[in-house]
Amino acid sequence: MPSAQELIVEPSHGRAADACVILLHGLGADGHDFEPLVPALGLDATLSVRFVLPHAPQLPVTVNGGMSMPAWYDILEMNLGRRVDVAQLRASAERVQGLIEAQIEAGIDSRRIIVAGFSQGGAVAYEAALSCPHPLGGLLALSTYFATADSIALAAENRQLPIEVHHGSADPVVPEALGREGAERVEALGYPVHYRTYDMGHSLCPEQAGDIAAWIQARLG
Repeated sequence: MPSAQELIVEPSHGRAADACVILLHGLGADGHDFEPLVPALGLDATLSVRFVLPHAPQLPVTVNGGMSMPAWYDILEMNLGRRVDVAQLRASAERVQGLIEAQIEAGIDSRRIIVAGFSQGGAVAYEAALSCPHPLGGLLALSTYFATADSIALAAENRQLPIEVHHGSADPVVPEALGREGAERVEALGYPVHYRTYDMGHSLCPEQAGDIAAWIQARLG
């Protein structure tokens, strides 16, 4: 199941995993970017969670002068609307859904699979989770935006999916207004959403790590 396209972190206690968190990094990073977060969460020893940290492909990014870098999709304009290559975003979401299928085939109940993403990865996570044909355990959207809110094909299996949205109040890359708008858009579609903001920029903070751990524990404990 592991491949060069993703980093797999198995439960530290050595027991077989019975739950999974798929966590997508942001633009220009790779799966190793969030590898230190896994032990930092300090999840309860009773949990057996596998973390799947995929690596984005190398793509030319228009707003960065066409330079190739790890990216889930091309960003065409850096205005507040964030015009993006939706076809590439959906291809990345389909890849995530393939990872979900692989976890199910490996014996993980889909309701014990959480999809999470930071920044660009969060936009893919929104699309992948809300259009997934298998009922999931939760969606965690970090410092991101709901890029496909106007066009997503929502899956009936996840109409009650618990959604946790976090954003930095001083984010200079993805303004908090975009994160809040994403939470409001998905809430307007009828989903249970909890929105948190932190005194930080485009990053994670220790307080947030504690909240993420508690939320995962509540979903999978």
